[in-house]
Amino acid sequence: MRLAALPRFPLAQLPTPLEEATRLSHALGGVRILVKRDDLTGLALGGNKTRKLEYLIGDALAQGASLVLTEGPAQSNHCRQTAAAAARAGLRCVLVLNSPDPAPPLQGNLLLDHLFGAEVHLVRHRDERHAELEHLANLFAARGDRPYVIPTGGSTPVGAAAYVRAALELAAQLVERGVMATRVYLATSTSGGTHAGMVLGASLLGQPFEVIGVAVEDEAEAIRQRVAALAEATAELLGLERRFPPEAIIVDDRWVGPGYGVPSEETLEAIVLAARTEGLVLDPVYTGKAMAALIGQIRRGEIASGETVVFLHTGGAPALFAQAERLAAVVASQRPVVEP
Repeated sequence: MRLAALPRFPLAQLPTPLEEATRLSHALGGVRILVKRDDLTGLALGGNKTRKLEYLIGDALAQGASLVLTEGPAQSNHCRQTAAAAARAGLRCVLVLNSPDPAPPLQGNLLLDHLFGAEVHLVRHRDERHAELEHLANLFAARGDRPYVIPTGGSTPVGAAAYVRAALELAAQLVERGVMATRVYLATSTSGGTHAGMVLGASLLGQPFEVIGVAVEDEAEAIRQRVAALAEATAELLGLERRFPPEAIIVDDRWVGPGYGVPSEETLEAIVLAARTEGLVLDPVYTGKAMAALIGQIRRGEIASGETVVFLHTGGAPALFAQAERLAAVVASQRPVVEP
C-alpha cells in the first residue's frame, strides 16, 4: 500500500484517544460505547479535517502551491481547519462560503476563519460556490500565483487516504485493549471523504466492524454513490484493487431532521445528553445528528445490550455557538441526568 509514500505535512496530534463513555453507556441501558476523539486532533480546536489536511497540504506543498482555496457553508469546520493549516504551512488561504445573510455574524467557525487570516468570499447559495471557486483560482493563477484547490470537505482520494490510516489506528487501539467493536458510527454527507476512508480501511482489515454513516442531509442515495466511488478512487491512489457497490455502503438517513445544518429535537437532546453524562461537546450539524442516530438505534433495540460500538467524534464544536439561542432553550427545559 502506498499510504506512506504520499506527501504529508504534520498537523495532527495522533493517535487520538479512544475513550470509554461509561456514564452515557449506562444511561442508554448497557451498550458499551467507545468514543474515538478526532475532535482532539489539535489544530484550530480540532476535528476530522485536520487528518485530511496533513495529506492535502502536503500535496499542495509538493506541487509548489502559494495559496489554497476551498469552499463550504459559513460555519464550515473544514474551512476553519483549512485556514489554520494554511497559516501553519505559510500558505495564503481563500475561502468561498455560502450564507443567506450577506453579512453573517462573526461567530463560531466564521470568526476563526478571519482570525487565521483567510480571505473570505461570500455567495448566497451553496450551488454558487463551485463556480466562484473556479473563477478565483483562475484569477489568482493569471496574477502569477500557484493555487491549489481543495473541494468541499477535503474529500478527494488524497484527503480520504487519511481515514484509511485512521481506521488502521482505531483497529490497533481496539486490539491493544482486547476489545471487539461491531460498529463504528460517524456523520456523513455528499462529500463523503471520512466515510469513504473508513470503509476502505475496514475492508483492508477484513471488515472487523461495520461503518455506519449517519446522513446529515437528505441525500442518502447520493451519499452511497459518492462514498463508493471515492473509496474505489482512494484504493486506486494507494495501489489497491477494491470494489464497493453503492448498496453495500451503510447510510442511515432517519436522523436528518429539517435539513442540513438544522438540528432536530433528537439532535439537541443528544447534544445535551452527551454533555451531561460525559462532558462531551457535540455540534448541531454533524456529530449531534450522528449521536442522535446511535441513541435512537439503541432505544429501538437495533443494537443489542452488551454490544460494543465506537462513536467517531469528528469535532465541530465552534458551530455550536452559532445555535446558542435554540440550544439554551433546550438546556433550560432538560432535567439533569441523575444516577439511579
